[in-house]
Amino acid sequence: MRWQFYWHLAYCVVAGALNVSLVFAAFLAGFAVVHKKRRLFSEALDAIGKVSFAFFVPVYFALVGLKLDLVHGFSFWMVTSFIIGSCVVKILSVSMAGSFAGFRGLDLINLAITTNARGGPGIVLASVAFDAGIISANFYTTLVLAAVLTSQMAGAWLDYVLRRGWPLLTATAPEESPTALVEEIPSAA
Repeated sequence: MRWQFYWHLAYCVVAGALNVSLVFAAFLAGFAVVHKKRRLFSEALDAIGKVSFAFFVPVYFALVGLKLDLVHGFSFWMVTSFIIGSCVVKILSVSMAGSFAGFRGLDLINLAITTNARGGPGIVLASVAFDAGIISANFYTTLVLAAVLTSQMAGAWLDYVLRRGWPLLTATAPEESPTALVEEIPSAA
């Protein structure tokens, strides 16, 4: 287990030397350590996950909240136009891809709305871009609010669908399932 600590430390040193965000260095280090030996580290990863979700994740999001400037860095029109524009593009593109994949009706709507949620990854990406000086404080606030609001919209939609008793995804029709196709092939006996 000691070598894992040194491995992570080495990733952070290299990332610092190359001016790469330490968030990405930590992600790559964790991925490299457990990629092929997940079962070997399952107990340690579960313990780390519990501590992370109980302490580090809330602290991270509190720090994100402290960087938000909702007084001077908030533009109602930027937030509104970005959320509407990005949601339209995302929902239309997922709907088109889903229809090509064979989804129809409520299945297609559920997929489009739930994949529209930006969530934690959207906030992490906004934070890294803001810390690197790529985006302004106004756009950082817009991205964080878009991540939070689209996640809330997806959750509200799923709650609505489940309360109505509708399925999130319908089962495949028997005539389309692979086992039904195998059963239709006449046997040689």
